[in-house]
Parts: sequence; structure tokens; C-alpha cells
Amino acid sequence: MNEPYTMLEKDESRSTLAFVAWHSLFWLVVANGIGVWLALLLLAPDAGRMMGAWSYGRWMPVHLNLQLYGWMSLPLVGWLMKLYRADHEPFARWSRAAIHLWSLTLLLGSLDWLNGHSSGKLFLDWTGWLRVLFPAMICFLWLVLAAAWQGSRRAALRTTGLANAARGMGLLLLLLVPVALYIACSPALYPPVNPDSGGPTGASQLESSLVIVLILFLLPYGIARRKNTGRGAIRLSWLIFIVEALLCLGLGRADVSHHRPVQFLSLASLLVWVPLIPLYFRAFQWPANTRMWRVSVLVWWALLVPSGWALFLPGILDRLKFTDGLVGHSLLAMAGFVTSLLVLLLVALLNSETLDSEVSDHPLHRVFAARWAFLLWQGATLAYVVIMLYAGWIEGAYPAWTMVPSSARNTLYAVRLLLGLAMTLASANWLWRLTRAMWTRTSLFPRKEITPDAFVCETPRPEQQVHA
Repeated sequence: MNEPYTMLEKDESRSTLAFVAWHSLFWLVVANGIGVWLALLLLAPDAGRMMGAWSYGRWMPVHLNLQLYGWMSLPLVGWLMKLYRADHEPFARWSRAAIHLWSLTLLLGSLDWLNGHSSGKLFLDWTGWLRVLFPAMICFLWLVLAAAWQGSRRAALRTTGLANAARGMGLLLLLLVPVALYIACSPALYPPVNPDSGGPTGASQLESSLVIVLILFLLPYGIARRKNTGRGAIRLSWLIFIVEALLCLGLGRADVSHHRPVQFLSLASLLVWVPLIPLYFRAFQWPANTRMWRVSVLVWWALLVPSGWALFLPGILDRLKFTDGLVGHSLLAMAGFVTSLLVLLLVALLNSETLDSEVSDHPLHRVFAARWAFLLWQGATLAYVVIMLYAGWIEGAYPAWTMVPSSARNTLYAVRLLLGLAMTLASANWLWRLTRAMWTRTSLFPRKEITPDAFVCETPRPEQQVHA
């Protein structure tokens, strides 16, 4: 369960988590801006001359890696800080130092990729000394989390033995991340390949999808409160997850074609998660202001899983491989589902002390509340996905369609550019609102809360208890 905080501790935690959120949104805006530049180069390649050697091919890994290691990773880092109480002093300052190092490493990595140093492996472009620096930075973050966990245990905070054991096991698993990243970045190591598409096999798709399901399982802990009802849905979900994990192990890791029925039929087992994930989420009581984003997550999830399976089927994948169609589906996954999930997480982290039934006017609680920015992002993402799937379907039949300029192709790519600008505007709005809230001192440290009572640890009411 979550431990009761004093008022000052809440402000302290809020400040640290807002700091993490700011860095994640900063990299989202930067990566989106680079995406707009790439879309412009597809329409006007001559514009790239002003960048010299920093060509389209060098900007692409920067765009992709900043999205993954900047925007998509830092909210999860914030969640870990919350879970292990690293958002409180004396560990909060070390947590902020770890975030500074994380962003510095991304900056150095970006310069390295722009100068042509890359392994050529998607999302695994860390080479040379950066291949050591980035895992080392993750190890530093791990030490901060471990120290905070030990500190909370010594303070005898109110947590169950099971919760402590789970957090300890989580730390052991997290220690494998930098090791796995270092090994995976080796240019001599490659994952199994589908020989008929050049992409992942059905087994590897199932494996990576189950990792996402596991994240969805763990995410509510630390930011939401488990209800007394709905335990059956949680048990059923974990049981099915274990069965599918065993199926994944049974399929093995080998180069296998998507034309083999066992590959696309085993991948179809993911369809069960379309109704199960909403049931699982309903077993928790979420913080205020998250409903809009929870609905968004579930809608994108309901689109992502069936469409991902359909695109893997023989005939469809054969036509869409190496086309803009897969770009469109990747955007559905990342800009649609994953971004909605991460914003949901950030809203919960910045709003974790209030429930659905409570109303708060705290500035940090309104960072993602602008409905126009929400609709702009979601609408632009959906339109982007549709036009890229359409372009990919044409490209599959006429490979030269996207390479040879034409009025139809240029119109489609111009719309793509405008949609990218719209998404960048929405993300810039979130960053601006968060920056403004953080610069308002009273938003992070309300003077009205700092009273003698604020230094007294509150005893939570029974309904405030959070089950681990």
C-alpha cells in the first residue's frame, strides 16, 4: 500500500515528479519537431542542404531514439521513483541528478548519431563510449531507487511483506536492463527474423506484446487504489498471461515465416486482451482527471491489437512490408496508444493524492486538461494513421509511388506535414502548461498548507488505504 504523506512530503514528491514530467515532455516536443523536419524533407529534399552532412538518414535515428528513450521512458522512470519513494528527500535530489544525467546522455547521443555513428539497429544505436555511458547512467538511477527502497524499509513505513518482496524482486529485474541493453547494442547480435518480410516473427511479436501487457498490469500499482471488487478479473488476467507466456516459450526463437499457421494463430491469442485490459483497469480506483486519458488508452488498445494481428496475416503483410503502411501502424501504437498511456501515467503521478470523487484546482492537475489539445493530438494521430495506411497500400502495388513526386503523393505528404505540426503544437501546449505551473511557486509549495499540522504524519482513513 502507499504510505501516508505529510503535506510537505506531498509537495516534495510533486516537485520531483513534475521535474521528471518536464524532461519527458521536453524530449517529446524536440522529437516531434524533428519529425516535422523529416516530413518537410520528404516534400522538399533540397531543404536538407542547409544542414550539410546532417541528412535525413542521420536525423531519423535521433527522432526515433528521442521518442523512445526520452518521451517514452522518463514517465516510467517517474513511476519507479514514486513506487520506491525516491521522490522524497534525501533521495529526491539524487533522483533529479539522475534525470539530468539521462537528458545529458540523450543530448550526447543525438550529436553522435548526427555525426554518423550508429549501429544501424533500430532503437539500439548506442555505439562506442555511449554504449557504456547509457547503461552506466541507468545503473546510477538503479542505485538511487535501491537506496530509497532501503531507506523506506528502515523507516518502518506501513507496507506489507508481500509489497516489499515484490519491490525487491522488481529491483533485481531492473538491474538486468542495462546489461541487456549493452548486449543488444552489439552489432554482432540480431534477433530472429521473418525471412519472408525481413521483420519480426510471430513469436517475437507475441513476446514484445506480452511485455506491454505486463506493463499494463503493473502500472496501476503505486498510482491507483485497488478496489475490493474486481479481484476475479485480476486473477483471470494473470492466469491467461502465464498461459500465453508459456506459449511464447514453446514457440522458441528462430527465423520463421509468417506464412506458417502456428505463427499467426499464436499471435491471435493477443485478441483476448482487448476486453480483458478494460476489466483489469476497472478493478482499480484511479486519481482524479484521468478518465479522459483512460478512455483514450482503451480505445487505442482496441484498435491496436486487432489491426496488428491483421497486418501480420499472409497476403496483407506481403503487400505492406517496407511501406508507409507499417509507419502508420507504428504511429497508431506509439503516438496513439503509448502516448495516451504515458499521459495517463503523468496525470496520475501529478495528481496521486486525490480520488475520482474529489476535485482539485492545483495547477499541476490541469497540465493535460485542455480538451482542445487532447482532441488535436488524438484527431491528428488518427488521420495520420489512416493516410499512411492508404499510402502504404498503394506503395505495396506500385513501389515507385512514394519515390517519384506526383500531385497525389505530394498532397498526401503535405497533409502528413500539417498533421505533424498539429501534434507538435499539442505537445508544446502540455510542456508550456507544465512549465508555467512549475514556475508558479505557490503551485508546488502552497503556503496555506505549511502549518504546524503539516509536519505531523497523517493517519489515513480506511478508505485511503492502497492495496499493494
